[in-house]
Amino acid sequence: MNLTDRPRRLRRDGVRGMVSETDVTASDLIAPVFVDATTDERVPIESMPGHERVPVEEAVARVEEVRSTGVESVMVFGIPESKDERGTRAWADDGVVQEATRRIVDDTDAYVITDVCLCEYTDHGHCGVLEEGARDGADPRLTVENDETLDLLGKIAVSHAAAGADMVAPSGMIDGMVGAIRSALDDAAFRDVPIMSYAAKYESAFYGPFRDAADGAPAFGDRRHYQMDPANRREAMREVRLDIEQGADALMVKPALPYLDIVRDVREEFDHPVAAYNVSGEYAMLHAAAEKGWLDLEAAALESLISIKRAGADLILTYFAEDVAERL
Repeated sequence: MNLTDRPRRLRRDGVRGMVSETDVTASDLIAPVFVDATTDERVPIESMPGHERVPVEEAVARVEEVRSTGVESVMVFGIPESKDERGTRAWADDGVVQEATRRIVDDTDAYVITDVCLCEYTDHGHCGVLEEGARDGADPRLTVENDETLDLLGKIAVSHAAAGADMVAPSGMIDGMVGAIRSALDDAAFRDVPIMSYAAKYESAFYGPFRDAADGAPAFGDRRHYQMDPANRREAMREVRLDIEQGADALMVKPALPYLDIVRDVREEFDHPVAAYNVSGEYAMLHAAAEKGWLDLEAAALESLISIKRAGADLILTYFAEDVAERL
């Protein structure tokens, strides 16, 4: 070993921060906010400690709490007052996301991103219109009718933009969703509203707590026929390229930690902003380990976000946003 080459010289306090290669700031983070039209009080989300569903009347207060930590952007998810087969409350003018968005935009300076999907709004919990024969679950090969769902996603996106959303984020992994939404927004004179597509979203075991939070678990079957196979890496590049061709402005990889190779691939292959979703299961497992005293929650959370940023993400949607921002 050449003892003149000592990397430890630059690890001392004082210089360590100066040569740090990766930085996470509050402006990198997006905080999820759950607004529930079925309640008039805050409801703790048991599987996601520290998070709540809030009534529409408290949407502004909840966002102000986020903003007070230095986080500037929120992603609004809605739990509607009722559900049906087609998820019609998803694009209603008086829907939960629409009403919450109007209030947040009017009364705060937050950058508001809205989730464009149907799983929280359909009575079957899938991300679109069901194929004939799928409702009874008898044939698991039958799930979502792709092309019929596209029109509904366009309606949802336009309704969110009309309510004042700064950005829309389609998350269903429906083929052609970005193109359909872009056309719908442009036709409705919302040409300046950007789309952050969930361009590479995997059929993952890490979504469980979110489905509790958003009341969006499938009533039968699963989503493996429209979300990506966790085994596939090359396919992600195909998915991302298609979304870019259709007009995506930013690209989301979901989940984050088990798919850092995908985050890196997207960053190296494309010039668009890259986002990663540090999902509910990633959040919950760190909390569970911390509750047993097995790790330091704050340190593990920050290290996780640094790893996501180091892999190439420009933006991180995370349930740790407020806690980490306050520490930063």
